[in-house]
Amino acid sequence: MTMRRRTTAALLALSLAFAAAGASAASDFRSLAEPAILYDAPSKQGKPLFVIQRYTPVEMVVNIDRWVKVREPAGSLLWLERRQLSDKRTVIITAARAEIRQKPDTGASVVFEAAKDVVLELGDKPPADGWVGVRHRDGSSGFIRINQVWGL
Repeated sequence: MTMRRRTTAALLALSLAFAAAGASAASDFRSLAEPAILYDAPSKQGKPLFVIQRYTPVEMVVNIDRWVKVREPAGSLLWLERRQLSDKRTVIITAARAEIRQKPDTGASVVFEAAKDVVLELGDKPPADGWVGVRHRDGSSGFIRINQVWGL
């Protein structure tokens, strides 16, 4: 085997190892403790792009001192101050309309419906069989299909 082939093979193996490690790592989601300004850089000197509302779920991607690079529900990667994050877990409805059911079953009765972009608190139990428990801020709770929310 030539040196070039060995180098290419080694790089390919290393790339596959990193890809597998990234795929197996769980996403680190948080919600916002307060409305937050999202910036294009990890600094108040960065360009403020827009404000994201309290309780909105975000995925933490990179941590640098007091700043965190997050993926917001629309998919953009932006920066915010770490102090604005909460450990409270929420999800946001991605479907045009979602039915929250009494049990994790399509035949169960509908407890309530929620429109796109409604934020729900994540229930205590982990997602199972394609469903996750959620709670609305008015106290109503039930189960929703995981393919109808973002933030898990």
